[in-house]
Amino acid sequence: MSQVSVDAARKATVLIVDDEVSNIEIMNEALGDQYDVSFAISGEQALESVHDIMPDLVLLDVVMPGIQGFDVCRRLKQDPLLADIPVIFITGLNDTDDEVLGLSIGAIDYVTKPVHPLTLRNRVRNHIELKQLRDQLAEMAVTDALTGLHNRRKLDGLMKEAVKTHAGEGRWLSLIMLDIDFFKQFNDTYGHQNGDNCISMVASALHRATRRASGHSARYGGEEFCCVLMDCSPDQAQAVAEEIRDHVHQLRIPHERSQVSPFVTISIGVASAQAREDSAPNDWVKAADAQLYRAKSAGRDRIEACVFGDLG
Repeated sequence: MSQVSVDAARKATVLIVDDEVSNIEIMNEALGDQYDVSFAISGEQALESVHDIMPDLVLLDVVMPGIQGFDVCRRLKQDPLLADIPVIFITGLNDTDDEVLGLSIGAIDYVTKPVHPLTLRNRVRNHIELKQLRDQLAEMAVTDALTGLHNRRKLDGLMKEAVKTHAGEGRWLSLIMLDIDFFKQFNDTYGHQNGDNCISMVASALHRATRRASGHSARYGGEEFCCVLMDCSPDQAQAVAEEIRDHVHQLRIPHERSQVSPFVTISIGVASAQAREDSAPNDWVKAADAQLYRAKSAGRDRIEACVFGDLG
């Protein structure tokens, strides 16, 4: 596996937390040419800003007025959104017990004061590269290898988060499910390699339409796909579904054994609802799947849609 470059996509961000401005200046001088550096001069300020900054690594002073570095680290590790951010303690303490404590609560390294710039650069580079590698592996775990879309595992997580965030204000949430019409016959006629190519092309068409709507698209399994549309009313979801269907028509992938068209088509089910506190992600999945079944039963190459409670 090739080494990850910190400059492969963007500069990594380092958050320096220290109450001594002179220490911040030294560390910024050592790191500023390689990273986007932000700073906080107290634990309180760090905790207030870290969600906005979302750093790739935190350099954290241990001894500060107010909230101490150990407590800042504990709070970061207790937050699911921040827990994976590596923390390096910067300390003037030279006590093995303190080092053991820091590592036990989630820090990955210690750098002692006075800070040696070369040592700091090397430690930061190593840990950021390791984090980027972990991030890549984590992304691979929730990405469908054939299409590059999210996989079903990622879709489940997206739906849970979407329902949770939408429920408080009763916001609209829509789910689209679709599959490729007569795909088994396509595979039997053209072979599995062409079948994979067909799935990839349909996935690209889906992704283009979903991205324009600021949604998330996923391969649900086989030739079946889903897209999650946040803050999306029934009319808006219908428009996205029509755009997806049009994009697939425009591909004009030959399908001589289709019973509805000489080219590949898709059937689509759409389910929309205003999320409530008692809503469950599977409510949308079941409703969209039922609409997909209706579309296929009604002749395929069409869209069926519902609002919860209007499934008949």
